Amino acid sequence: MQLFRDQYTQSVRKAKASFFKQKFASCSSNSKKFWDTVKSMENKSTSSQLPTALRLGNTITTDKSMIIENFNKHFSTAGHAFLLATPTSTNSSAPPAATRPSLPSFSFTQIQIADVLKELQNLDPYKSAGLDNLDPLFLKLSAAIVATPITSLFNVSFISSEIPKDWKAAAVIPLFKGGDTLDPNCYRPISILPCLSKVFESLVNKQITDHLESHRTFSAVQSGFRAGHGCTSATLQVLNDIITSIDKRQYCAAIFNDLAKAFDSVNHHILIGRLSSLCFSNDCLAWFTNYFADRVQCVKSEGMLSGPLAVSMGVPQGSILGPTLFSVYINDVALAAGDSLIHLYADDTILYTSGPSLDTVLSNLQTSFNAIQHSFRGLQLILNASKTKCMLFNRSLPAPARLTSITTLDGSDLKYVDIYKYLGVWLDCKLSFQTHIKHLQSKNLI
Repeated sequence: MQLFRDQYTQSVRKAKASFFKQKFASCSSNSKKFWDTVKSMENKSTSSQLPTALRLGNTITTDKSMIIENFNKHFSTAGHAFLLATPTSTNSSAPPAATRPSLPSFSFTQIQIADVLKELQNLDPYKSAGLDNLDPLFLKLSAAIVATPITSLFNVSFISSEIPKDWKAAAVIPLFKGGDTLDPNCYRPISILPCLSKVFESLVNKQITDHLESHRTFSAVQSGFRAGHGCTSATLQVLNDIITSIDKRQYCAAIFNDLAKAFDSVNHHILIGRLSSLCFSNDCLAWFTNYFADRVQCVKSEGMLSGPLAVSMGVPQGSILGPTLFSVYINDVALAAGDSLIHLYADDTILYTSGPSLDTVLSNLQTSFNAIQHSFRGLQLILNASKTKCMLFNRSLPAPARLTSITTLDGSDLKYVDIYKYLGVWLDCKLSFQTHIKHLQSKNLI
């Protein structure tokens, strides 16, 4: 029996190896398909079913209608933590925008039928419809017929600076991440927006990113959601800086900053101000003001739908514009790094510095960290001190008996760690990558 079991196991492994070899060969020139394939190999199990019970304060409810209503309340207020923690924060000023050469004014250009037709034809027919029940498959099949009126609708939106309210309503599905099934914090909101809104946003996003990239608006240390940039380029840049310091026999210390609900906490008034500083025209600013206004969401699961609740903060979950707008929002945080180095990738910010004197390194890092925290506060973003970690990279220099503490503005000491997962790569303080290799081995990826 053991012999047959071994043969079966070997056959399954060979079949899997052959299958993924073909999959990787077919996506060798497409990085998105490549990483989708890698993720599919990790066998992560998630569930979109409602839990049988949910904790609401000190009570636990098993009523499903109450569960979805409270999920909706929890998700729709996720970005309010800063306002609750600092009631006077409405008077806080955002960090100053970067001083840039005079930028040309940016205005939307008329969308062409050919571009809309292409977007419609490229729709994934297996994606879910939004609350408007307009199925992507229908739009894809009827693309040649509906492209012209849809194009007219998009261009009218530019002229009127208004977006149909139906396009600003999201269906949210709670996805369990792991942990306590009773705790709403252990669920990730997956937002499904109307298909037409995403088609429109894709075309708007291209105009915006073309303008921002052509005028080099983004910081050189900003890698999030940019063509030609990504986790790989960001990680390589940071590792190259750290390894260069180690090779010079210098100490290198880093802070891995963790922001709580960063995308949900974006202040619309501050973001509009950022767009204004980038010379977006008044018509564009009016369009974006309307884009953020009157947004609502409902939780949808198991055939049930909660009542709508307003979403007054954050960039829209599941949107095309959201990531780009967040990058604009956080871009100038890099200016606060001072003598330290910094790299931004979405809401992952690493701050690091090096030198021959450990005391000087940690002192400079503390100074830069203080400045970065002030920038975060000005943007009404909350630092999660318990998840923000320090690491001292050192291979051969004398290790101190006790490291000087790095503290937050609130007086909390950050914890020093020997390993940390940064942008998907497990880093250790000696940069041996043994932890990362073991992780890959445990996932059968090598």
